[in-house]
Amino acid sequence: MPTTSLEKKYKLYPLDAEIERRARLLSIAGDPTRLRILCFMFKYKAASVTNIADSLGMTVACISHHLQMMKDNGYFTTKRIGKSIRYELVDSGFTKELAKVVLNCE
Repeated sequence: MPTTSLEKKYKLYPLDAEIERRARLLSIAGDPTRLRILCFMFKYKAASVTNIADSLGMTVACISHHLQMMKDNGYFTTKRIGKSIRYELVDSGFTKELAKVVLNCE
């Protein structure tokens, strides 16, 4: 007997650790300030907190807070250069896909 569309078996999408991780990453990217930081970093790939703050017209303290949160969630890595911290965009599948969504941010 043929199966009707109402009887079709669909794949289950349970709430698991990977779904929760993706939701957290998207939530972080959804903040307007962090989205502006991403626009900047997709263009320049790496910069100091001061450079990013100047470009966004915000305080170093505010940008530093957002960058730390993004670093803690895998968006960026850091390198110390003298007294300055340089943030670098992580080249991952997630950031590449996110860049496609955010590309028109100039």
